[in-house]
Amino acid sequence: MRAQFVFSEIGVGLRRNLTMTFAVIVSVALSLALFGASWLMGKQVDTMKGYWYDKVNVSIFFCNEVDAETSPNCEKGAVTAEQKKEIQDDLKALDVVESVQYESSEQAYKHYKEQFGDSPLASSLTPDQMQESFRVKLTDPERYEVITSAFAERPGVQEVQDQRNVLESLFNLLNGMTYAAIGVMALMLVVAIMLIVNTVRVSAFSRRRETGIMRLVGASSVYIQLPFIVEAAVAGLIGASFAAVLLVGGKHFLIDNWLADKILLINFIGWDEVIRVLPLVVAIGLLMPGIAAFFALRKYLKV
Repeated sequence: MRAQFVFSEIGVGLRRNLTMTFAVIVSVALSLALFGASWLMGKQVDTMKGYWYDKVNVSIFFCNEVDAETSPNCEKGAVTAEQKKEIQDDLKALDVVESVQYESSEQAYKHYKEQFGDSPLASSLTPDQMQESFRVKLTDPERYEVITSAFAERPGVQEVQDQRNVLESLFNLLNGMTYAAIGVMALMLVVAIMLIVNTVRVSAFSRRRETGIMRLVGASSVYIQLPFIVEAAVAGLIGASFAAVLLVGGKHFLIDNWLADKILLINFIGWDEVIRVLPLVVAIGLLMPGIAAFFALRKYLKV
């Protein structure tokens, strides 16, 4: 009998405040969808960093005859065979170095022509203008500064270039987008909590006669509160369900069926990350409205 009464009161409350309940559902759905999206975006950035940082190299470019006339770092002339051999031996002696690959000026010219053959500059270049280099693969890409500090000032070295710098701007942009999504999500959560509190208070005010009678017959505070708390929790659960649908749909349609075909160079997150965040979204959608309703109802239960 008590359970039947509680469920009937929940249905009455949801029907009486249908518009505000709908607003709560929409705001919870949007805020939790943004929460899940920002979570997944952070995981995507970490996945991309792990994927690309393992593939980038540190390049040591050597001085050639052209650099000897134009570059301040090559005032002593082009690199000699002895200097290259010494640098190679020192590189292999470092525990941070996994492998060292030599690229001749002819190979550099060939690679440049393959990548930028349509550029007007490509037709004016000759192999002797291209730089020889060592492409250094590191065991830990985070320790690239070891190579820079040890070899940047060596005779015959024109420049030590870390390819991570090319990717940093992209990752900074993605991190900025993640923080922006978190900011919007926090704002939407505040809006959702305010809507939940107002909806519960309006519902409690409209049923103040029923709650007064329940107090007079000795009903406990928990028993009086329960229908209001469950109403808010149900609305939050529906909103969380919509948020879960948005996240699953975004993964399926936006990432798997569009971005994955358009951007082949990015290793996108898998379904395991999406499945991992869905229970958290549902739990927040269920608990947040219930807790907000509990605190909103405290003053209405004072006898």
